[in-house]
Amino acid sequence: MASPTRRPPESAAGSGLSKRRRSAQIEGSATYQAKRNELLQIAGDVFKEKGFEAATLNDIAARFGTDRAAIYYYFAGKDEIFQEVFQATAKKVLDENLAEAVRISGLDISAHDKLRMLIRLQITSYEANYPYVYVYIQEDMGKVAYQSTPWAKEMVRKTRRFEGIVTDIIAEGIKNGEFRSDLSVPLVARTLFGMVNWTHRWFKPGDRKYTAEQTVDTFSAIFFDGLRHQD
Repeated sequence: MASPTRRPPESAAGSGLSKRRRSAQIEGSATYQAKRNELLQIAGDVFKEKGFEAATLNDIAARFGTDRAAIYYYFAGKDEIFQEVFQATAKKVLDENLAEAVRISGLDISAHDKLRMLIRLQITSYEANYPYVYVYIQEDMGKVAYQSTPWAKEMVRKTRRFEGIVTDIIAEGIKNGEFRSDLSVPLVARTLFGMVNWTHRWFKPGDRKYTAEQTVDTFSAIFFDGLRHQD
């Protein structure tokens, strides 16, 4: 795995191309930024399909309709593209989902209703921000070169806080008699996250086979039927 400071070869133009890129980023023209954003979207699709390790700049360039050398006008290399794919969307989504999870956890409603709301929150946010969040889940942060950066550590901390909220709600449901008490709370939480996060393997917005709402309804039915308190 490359270190986060490794700089890929930028063709024979090397330093000249680096200066052009920095200059274009500083100027920030609407056309340049639009192309850069388009490239991020395409790269996100490629990373989702192939995985970070297998994806190459040639793959991204071909999908973008250019050659590999042209990519360096927008980014220093694959590591930088990958990091920006996350930073552009994943952090924003996680911040928003965490804030909403905190709000939901404080509502005066059943643990069942809180968990269902959280299931819907995750699935709909994955749909709205496809494929960026799925790339984050797929790569699991353990395979990325910058995993020790403050940004990555913050992402891990917030992810664990979200998981903690879900775990507390499950425990709350057991305590008040909504859920069965013969199951391990951490295992129940892992089951829920495994079910929701595994959608990265098959869920795609616009696919008429499975809608977000159908997914929420199906997951909720399976999960809560298994968790229901046994009389």
